[in-house]
Amino acid sequence: MKKYISYIYVVLGAACWGFIGVFNRILATTGITMGNRVLIRNFGSLLLMTVVFAFIHPQVFHIQKKHLPLFLGSGLLSVVGLGWTYFSCQLMCSLAVAGILLYLAPSFVVIGSAILWKAPLTRRKIAALALALCGCALVSGIVGGDVKASVPGILLGIGAGLCYASYTIFSHYGLAHYDSLTMIYWTFLVAGLASLVFLDAPAMADTLRQPNGIIGAVGLVVIATVLPYIFYTKGLEGVESGVASVIANVEPVVAALTGVIFFNETLNIWTVLGIILVLTAAVLLAKGDNP
Repeated sequence: MKKYISYIYVVLGAACWGFIGVFNRILATTGITMGNRVLIRNFGSLLLMTVVFAFIHPQVFHIQKKHLPLFLGSGLLSVVGLGWTYFSCQLMCSLAVAGILLYLAPSFVVIGSAILWKAPLTRRKIAALALALCGCALVSGIVGGDVKASVPGILLGIGAGLCYASYTIFSHYGLAHYDSLTMIYWTFLVAGLASLVFLDAPAMADTLRQPNGIIGAVGLVVIATVLPYIFYTKGLEGVESGVASVIANVEPVVAALTGVIFFNETLNIWTVLGIILVLTAAVLLAKGDNP
């Protein structure tokens, strides 16, 4: 039973991440700047995590000073960089396109692992990379041409995938010294404080006076950031990380469905085929390093 609950936690975490686009677009209707949106997610999540972890896991507040550069990297690149590129992509492309471009991340991790840790590029990995590339070409609208996407949006989506992948790289080193909740907290401590440079106080006050501003801010922080990180991390206690990464592919599917349900976006046959190819690539990557 405990194992099944762990699977449920992973699914819940991935599904919650899939709602990022909904709350991002709700906030966009208030006229809020991109910087303030990044600030709401990162600093708001930092505040909430500080309160939650103070009660359930106070060990997260203690690290060694020599590891600060690690968290500077994960906070600035993996979270602040991801927020800026992914939020921008979601406004220029459909949520299906943005979500699936983000899931180029496993392919980037494979390439990074080969460069940094000399991990072998097996036939399985090469096949997965080819599938991911073909899938993203289909989702981007190269075939069919009626999907909402733009060249800048696609480039931002690829950038988001790179930022997302960087968190796995930083975690590879961080988890050798700390538990996953500590890794998450200090990443968001850096990201939250760094995001204060984006603060436009008058615009922020105007946004938070609007119902859509409150709904978008609370949803982005609680539903699309803090809860999924806690759910996913909790699930990893009973689910092998490779299996969890496969289950996490629920996220782009949920992102695509939210675009259809909330914003009347369409999914043509090429988009669906592209999603299937990218998810298949992620499954292949998670199955191991066998040739």
